[in-house]
Amino acid sequence: MHHSTYHRPVMAGEVMRLLGDVERGTVIDATYGGGGHATLLAEAGHRVVAFDRDPDVPAPGPGITLVPRPFGEMGDALDELGVGAIAGALFDLGVSSHQLDEGERGFSYRDPGPLDMRMDRHGATSAGTIVNEWPEADIARVLRDFGEERFSRRIASAIVAARPIADTVALSRIVTDAIPAATRRTGGHPARRTFQALRIAVNDELGELQRGLDAALARLAEGGRCVVISYHSLEDRIVKRRFAEEATGCVCPPEFPTCQCGRTARATLLTRKPIRPSEQEVASNPRARSALLRAVERNAA
Repeated sequence: MHHSTYHRPVMAGEVMRLLGDVERGTVIDATYGGGGHATLLAEAGHRVVAFDRDPDVPAPGPGITLVPRPFGEMGDALDELGVGAIAGALFDLGVSSHQLDEGERGFSYRDPGPLDMRMDRHGATSAGTIVNEWPEADIARVLRDFGEERFSRRIASAIVAARPIADTVALSRIVTDAIPAATRRTGGHPARRTFQALRIAVNDELGELQRGLDAALARLAEGGRCVVISYHSLEDRIVKRRFAEEATGCVCPPEFPTCQCGRTARATLLTRKPIRPSEQEVASNPRARSALLRAVERNAA
């Protein structure tokens, strides 16, 4: 399967402007997906080490080493490969079009499929585990914290009342029915936030992001760059805060009137505000609509 039919790389031009001209070396593609970004980086002369825990991703082309592990394990994996300093790192945090389009993976609220949502299918917790076994209060918390769903308690109550829930279509209908009719007509599909929340919880996506970012930033060579494309405010908040720590150096609690830790800035922000995709890109690839790109560059020691 050719990478362009699998997942169109979002903001490829912006990514290549930021990473294409860093000094030739090892660049990490933390989210290989269809291989679109990784292929462009390899063609620009970088050695690419790509991560993806999904077993269905296409085979990598020349210049790309694919590591079948979550990018949260990046530090250990790079140690095992003997990779030290890196020239750059890219995180494109969206779920690939391929995963969304394959109903049997359980990511889609439109296509019938099992309540799965596991990226690697080996995890102990599937969406079905949460939906059919977790206490109502825990489901409500997941929907509130990871989906920013304001009707989290109503939806959790409806889920528990409808157990056992067999598949994605049944869940989608239950969620839709639990949301007030006036609200259903605005803001996209009524089940979108619930499905996002379950996916994040099943795959520990926010914990993975924090671990992966820490590992990548720790290895950036002088002048090396880290680029992150996020798709919702929870991810973007983590990236913004982590990049700000690198750019200010200070890790003191916000209530401290002056810096006590004495750390200096380790990086420079290349994006004061996140870069958004062009209108032309959104028109040709609607899944790029919510993308936000942030980048930092490692300072000289």
